[in-house]
Amino acid sequence: MAKTQLNVRVDESTAEAARRRAQQRGVSVNRYIEELVKQDAGEVGRTFVEAAADFMKQYESVFAEEFGATGTAGSGPTTGAEVRSAKHDKPVKQGER
Repeated sequence: MAKTQLNVRVDESTAEAARRRAQQRGVSVNRYIEELVKQDAGEVGRTFVEAAADFMKQYESVFAEEFGATGTAGSGPTTGAEVRSAKHDKPVKQGER
């Protein structure tokens, strides 16, 4: 993978901490910073996915009621007869919600 030069300015104590941690790990400061950024980017992605999953679980009944979807993600379209009442968790016909 091609590398790009990135210049950053940090205070001396931060620079010294980066040098010390890189040396403790046996890597260059460049490599240490690169690994930190990759780790941080990965955590943000995981955090987003977890938050989205929690949101979907929390509002599953609202989506089911609004759009007529039931079951799990990827189960395909449903018919009105398959819609479940969010209040009673039992099948209802379209128009009986």
